Amino acid sequence: MNKALVIGTSFGGLEALKTIIPALPADFNIPILVVLHIGDNNNDSFIRYLNGISELNIKEAEEKDEITKGHVYFAPPNYHMMVEDDETISFSDDPKVHHSRPSIDVLFESAAWAYKNKLIGVVLTGLNQDGAYGLKTIKDYGGTTLVENPENAVASIMPKAALTESDVDFVLELDEISSKLIELSVQDE
Repeated sequence: MNKALVIGTSFGGLEALKTIIPALPADFNIPILVVLHIGDNNNDSFIRYLNGISELNIKEAEEKDEITKGHVYFAPPNYHMMVEDDETISFSDDPKVHHSRPSIDVLFESAAWAYKNKLIGVVLTGLNQDGAYGLKTIKDYGGTTLVENPENAVASIMPKAALTESDVDFVLELDEISSKLIELSVQDE
């Protein structure tokens, strides 16, 4: 049974997440952790917007949040978000990775260590290579990996890097991702 879903995105990510998250049903049984590269800007207005159009509870993650289904946790600006072994969230202000803090790789790697083969990793549109190594780590631990088709992504660099780094399970169009995630969550029951 999959226990968590991690999503990483950068340039074009706001639109991508507006396509995926609202399409997930209220009974979606896998908690979601998201790193969106937005520099020093805060997520508040985007989180409010998503909450208005989604059936899941969307929030900016807080230190020691228990990771529970029905929730989408966004990394706050300027902090790496990590998953601890007790399935809670922690933060670090360690140096940037791929010019980014929060870093997708940091989240993906810590989640892979915590959830092993019960993790789903998704890399979406973006302009750098953050997430490629983390997605490989998820795959190495037996997790399921999805990448947005770089041919049609707003920015192809991030999904292409992920495809170069590891043999991903699914390469999907943006509008196919939420139905695949629902399918993967139902297989667990």
